[in-house]
Amino acid sequence: MSLSSMTGFARAIGAEGPYRWVVELKSVNAKALDLRLRTPPGFDRIEAEARLRLGRALARGACFATLNARRDGASSEVRINREALGAVIAAAKDAALEAGLEPPTIDGVLAVRGVVEVGEANDDEAALAAACAGVLESLDEAIGALVGMRRSEGAALAAILEERLATIAALTQAADDNPGRRPEAIRARLAQSAAALLEVNRGFDENRLHQEAILLAAKADVREELDRLATHVGAARDLLKAGGPVGRRLDFLAQELAREANTLCAKSNDAALTAIGLELRSVIDQLREQIQNVE
Repeated sequence: MSLSSMTGFARAIGAEGPYRWVVELKSVNAKALDLRLRTPPGFDRIEAEARLRLGRALARGACFATLNARRDGASSEVRINREALGAVIAAAKDAALEAGLEPPTIDGVLAVRGVVEVGEANDDEAALAAACAGVLESLDEAIGALVGMRRSEGAALAAILEERLATIAALTQAADDNPGRRPEAIRARLAQSAAALLEVNRGFDENRLHQEAILLAAKADVREELDRLATHVGAARDLLKAGGPVGRRLDFLAQELAREANTLCAKSNDAALTAIGLELRSVIDQLREQIQNVE
């Protein structure tokens, strides 16, 4: 399965009987799957099925689905809800008598919401049902195009992520090969520091100083951090090969990589090794920025 991004756009046009419609899908980055649908009156019956189909195709991202539909040759028809009209007139007359006011006028009564209804003439339930079925077919077409675009962008993302991982692996190896990590180099730095302290204060306990030097040398060892960096790079590469919705797991690995790089910088007592650690942090930040686009 290939890698997919969370951004994309697709559009599908359809027609059935007197109805014409356009389905548009737009997806952007999000922490989870967020489906937002907008349908015109009469087509809201397809919302549940549309959500189901989108949910099967997408695993993550905010997806905005918009349906614009119209009916050719449709004319507006004004209908009066006579039951509501009678109730409003009766209530208005009673209120006018109680308050000693003039009885209501017809224009005032017709302005009451629900008394006058405007709709399309000659509504055909069978034609609308057929149009809804056609809209779902167009939705499937748009979903296919959206998924294709997201996978195309995902392929480009995979190449960028692999490049960043290769850089991280190279920097990790450079840190491992750094001369400042060799025991003799660490020993020389500790001996130099100890000699400087003894010159200032001859009262130091040499045995205690020796023990402290051993502890400092142990704390300065970044072997564990380098091993974890290499392990996390390998795990990230495996996820890229597996593909699918792996964005969350890649983001977790990027956090772990950043943690190890920070620890390496904190433990380093060599300028060259610190420089490598800082470069690692920069590349890992770039990696994580790109991972935010992965489904």
